This record gives sequence, structure tokens and C-alpha cells, in this order.
Amino acid sequence: MSKHSNLGPIDPHLRDIPTYGVIREFRRAFKEVKKDPSKLAIWELIISQYRPTFLGQCENAVRWSNDFVKEQLEKNMFAEDSKRKTKANKIVRELSNYQKNKVHDRHIHIDECEKIGLVIEKIEDDQTLQDLVLTVHHCFMHTLMNTPSFKIIENHLGAALVKRQGIIAVQQQV
Repeated sequence: MSKHSNLGPIDPHLRDIPTYGVIREFRRAFKEVKKDPSKLAIWELIISQYRPTFLGQCENAVRWSNDFVKEQLEKNMFAEDSKRKTKANKIVRELSNYQKNKVHDRHIHIDECEKIGLVIEKIEDDQTLQDLVLTVHHCFMHTLMNTPSFKIIENHLGAALVKRQGIIAVQQQV
């Protein structure tokens, strides 16, 4: 990571709706209605907007996301560490703490990443790598800002997928 880089929280969404938020909202509704049944009508209006099985899908998305991150940490970053499971669990707890992170686009900067236990190599420590990474970054940013492209995926073999909005045709008159 570079000093101006950041990670985001583990925050799966379904149809642009944060799954942690849905789960918390259901729990809140249950508690409030149990405590004061007169709140049933207002919660009924809110919860009726979700289709059947949506809560279960949210729970599955949360579980899958957390399991995926935990597995990747254990198999990669902490592969040689005897405490890999404990470390991975702690990091997943921190990155998926919806109450703490609050929003999907929260920036978790390098110092906080290190504090929660992620092993970070600073890109600034390798000038050649930094120059290469920034060159690629600037090329992609130039393309995204000056074309109708909004997503670019490219592999090490040069095969690329570029998603574009609309078609822009330029004709030159002879």
C-alpha cells in the first residue's frame, strides 16, 4: 500500500442495499416491537418492502464475504504463521464491524490497517515498484476520465475487458 492508499470495510450489498444494515434493521425492529407492540405498524411498512428470502440472502452474503476474507488471509498473508486463524478472525471482525465502520465508503488508511493486524508493505519503500504502479494507475485514470469507459480489467497477458457507456463515433470529413 502507499501512504495515500486505503482499504474499505467488508460490506456486501444486494441491490445496492448494505446487507449488514438490513440485518441490523431487522434486529432493531424485532426488539422495538417486542418492547412496544404499537411500533408494529411502522416497522411493517419498512420491512414489507423487502421480498421473501431477502434477509436470508443478506445473512448468506455476510457469511460468504467474511469467510472469503478469512480464508484468503489464512492461505496467503498468514500462511506460515501458527496463529493464522486467530489473526485472520481479528482482522475480519474489525473490517466487518458495521457499527464502527458505519458506511460502505469508509477509508481505512495504512496506519489503521497495520493496527488491526494486516501485514503491509509500503510501496514507497521500493522506488522502482512505486514508479511502475503509479504509471499503470495514471494510464487507467487517463483512460477512465477521457473515454466513456467506466471499468477496466486487464491481466498480465494483456487480455482486457473494458466496459463502456454508449458508443461514441468520430467521423472525419474528407
